[in-house]
Amino acid sequence: MRPIRNLLLCLVIPLFWIGGAAGQAVADTFVFTAIPDEDESRLRQRFDKVAVYLSRTLGVEFKYVPVKSYAAAITAFRNNQVQLAWFGGLSGVRARALVPGSQAIAQGVEDPAFVTYFIAHASTGLKPSDSFPKGIADKTFTFGSKGSTSGRLMPEYHVRQNFGQGPAQVFRKVGFSGNHSKTIALVQSGAYQVGAVNFKVWQNALKAGKIDPAKISIIWKTPPYPDYQWTIRGDVDKRWTAGFTQRVTAALLGMKDPGLLASFPRKGFIPASNKDYQAIKDVAERIKLIN
Repeated sequence: MRPIRNLLLCLVIPLFWIGGAAGQAVADTFVFTAIPDEDESRLRQRFDKVAVYLSRTLGVEFKYVPVKSYAAAITAFRNNQVQLAWFGGLSGVRARALVPGSQAIAQGVEDPAFVTYFIAHASTGLKPSDSFPKGIADKTFTFGSKGSTSGRLMPEYHVRQNFGQGPAQVFRKVGFSGNHSKTIALVQSGAYQVGAVNFKVWQNALKAGKIDPAKISIIWKTPPYPDYQWTIRGDVDKRWTAGFTQRVTAALLGMKDPGLLASFPRKGFIPASNKDYQAIKDVAERIKLIN
């Protein structure tokens, strides 16, 4: 019996060790996500590359986990399912309010002066203008996600400022596409006459040949506002090592691969802080998207 017992111990102990090691590896994996502002295949292509870059640079396994909505990205951050997120201006403000000590640490070179494009189907007859296009009244209009800065917050703000009432009163029909890629597709197809879209997603789609200028065009550009940023939880240094937040920040700011940057698309990343997004918080409170 003793040889059999010893044999069983020899089999069980390695299995226990392997299971423990695997559990430790999972616990030490640094997980991040991003708001789903484009189609999932493009997001995976972009952020899987980011995960590889950060893993190699920092010597810690990084993993990108996709989410289905802006709200899901915020929830994952709040629940510590992810420790880092590529948020928009509004989603970042919301997430940091739920996680004390969390910080905006980096933003794209273009993000302090982001803009939204109002786009229209050719059948509307609407033309590009330097002033707000009041001809959009009584048309069908689609925002992006309900939690989007560029696809909902800022365009709704300008609609309210110029018409003195909310979108439901201004437009014949109001929709929420869910992301900027879908907004472009909906307006280009004529399913909606007008929409609001992130200018970076528009530029990417145009470069990829997905926009037909005969069917859809930009009719107005908003004034600039701060938008996307990388936000990290405030307890990261306790779980990993002291100074890990600074190491992650330095790695993001040091991202120089032209191909990786082009997928965002950004020219590079620069420092960011929570105070950079106070204007977004103020606008969201003014139009009652946050309390």
